Amino acid sequence: MTLYTEQFVVRGSIQTSQHRVTDILNEADQPFLVLDDVSLEGFDPTAGELTRTEYAQVNLGSILFAVSLQAVEPMSGLRTPKVSERALVSIPPFRVIGWVHLLPQRSLRDALGGPRTAFVPVTDAVFWSDRLGGGRKNAALVAVNQARAQILAPYRDVESTGDEEDGAARARPGVYAAPTRLPGVPDDPGPQPPGSA
Repeated sequence: MTLYTEQFVVRGSIQTSQHRVTDILNEADQPFLVLDDVSLEGFDPTAGELTRTEYAQVNLGSILFAVSLQAVEPMSGLRTPKVSERALVSIPPFRVIGWVHLLPQRSLRDALGGPRTAFVPVTDAVFWSDRLGGGRKNAALVAVNQARAQILAPYRDVESTGDEEDGAARARPGVYAAPTRLPGVPDDPGPQPPGSA
């Protein structure tokens, strides 16, 4: 299991009867997880070497998101039909783009206003931090802590039409482009005054 907090990437194993990462997080009996065979890797390059420990407690509230590199299908009796919608999540200092899964006949807007689970699964995801660097990483699943997320919004891939005059862009499925810049996201400089470079 791989967990991202504000300061560390935490890797370890957990003893559980749960089948999926989101179930481990959302159905925890305590407000923390206890991991075994743990490694802690700090984001600060001056922080020193990788730390290893036999076990560690990680508070659920400190987790930005959890990552799974392998897709895990729900057990046959627990499968609920769902539809998928592409979404962007801003969870500073990271961004996540992938698919959120909704009950049929529900929009992402309806789902955002309804009951929620603590950790939302985002599948076929890519995540990165412009501030921390390191490039984009792919994951089968990123389970995002909703309480730590600043923005969860629909996401559309865009491709420039080449029309310099109006800057038009069109949606094109399957094209991975730079994420839509959202107001209030730290690395978005916002509108520039006329004549500024």
